[in-house]
Amino acid sequence: MITLNLQLDQGSFGLDVALQLPARGVTVVLGPSGCGKTSLLRAVAGLQRARGRVQLPQGEVWQDDAQGIWRPVHQRPLGLVFQEPSLFPHLSVQANLLYGHRRVPVSQRQLGLPEVVALLGIEHLLHRQPEGLSGGERQRVAIGRALLTSPRWLLMDEPLSALDLARKAELLPYLEALARRGVPILYVTHALDEAVRLADHLVLMHEGRVQLSGPAHEVLNRPDTPLARLDEASSVVMGQVLAHDDTHGLSLLGWADAGPTGLWMGRCNIPVGAQARARVLARDVSISLSAAQDSSILNILPAQVLQRVDESASSVLLQLALAAPGHDVAQAPRVLARLTRRSVEALDLRPGQAVWAQIKGAALMG
Repeated sequence: MITLNLQLDQGSFGLDVALQLPARGVTVVLGPSGCGKTSLLRAVAGLQRARGRVQLPQGEVWQDDAQGIWRPVHQRPLGLVFQEPSLFPHLSVQANLLYGHRRVPVSQRQLGLPEVVALLGIEHLLHRQPEGLSGGERQRVAIGRALLTSPRWLLMDEPLSALDLARKAELLPYLEALARRGVPILYVTHALDEAVRLADHLVLMHEGRVQLSGPAHEVLNRPDTPLARLDEASSVVMGQVLAHDDTHGLSLLGWADAGPTGLWMGRCNIPVGAQARARVLARDVSISLSAAQDSSILNILPAQVLQRVDESASSVLLQLALAAPGHDVAQAPRVLARLTRRSVEALDLRPGQAVWAQIKGAALMG
């Protein structure tokens, strides 16, 4: 685990964070502008002097005020990627990539130029100058430059916020591939869609404090968090790709003890047998008391109501377990369903009730 215990006072703003984070995968710090996300990242990096402790696995301490330990940023083996790529304009892409790599002793190099170039799909850019690149291409080069410093931890501060939707969609698959390389990532964003797609562990922040921290699918699937109140409130279903239906352009996601069914969605390129996740919007889930036989909805799954949260006079949020009768509810995936209060009362929906979840749409992610 990575241990963070940091405090910082900046006038009327105060940062006070105590966290235990996994030393693998992507930890996303999510929250509105001004909540302290970037201050936390800068304090971890040593760019901003906070009080407290920063410890990585194997007892590697970057900061411990109680013991008088303080490593400046250049002595912390980390990679930094910011909103703006900040490439050296007078150097080629290849020279930018190798700038930090040449300063890493050969014995400590974890990745080489060919591997990083292939990972980020930038081989055709190596001899170009930064001014001739698109925003997404510049950011990929910046990520590659950070990786080639062989960091113990990669810190990313809103790396997609300066990109339009097309460039953002272009870069997200590379970030997903990067997450599978084994270097832990601390990823700061205010965008829920990025968190849903990338996070293994999710930290919610508000006014300099941690509201909630835990595995991303558990945090996102709770009906009692600030995220659940958003119009784009989402659940994440973890599972395994079971099959592809090329005739109809579909892929099937299943999970342990799911019974005879799974979740069908648009065809993906994830191999059969590989782990994957699906995003399900709460507004795309409806409920019936019996399984419809003549519906256009592909996914009509047996479920059980777990929790009910009354959001307003007109809206209710339910948490459902996707479990067939006789199967383990405790291990079943959770999804959220946003319904009108009138519908909930008409169906007399309550915790413990067996229902059918009608899922109109879902997006499969790596």
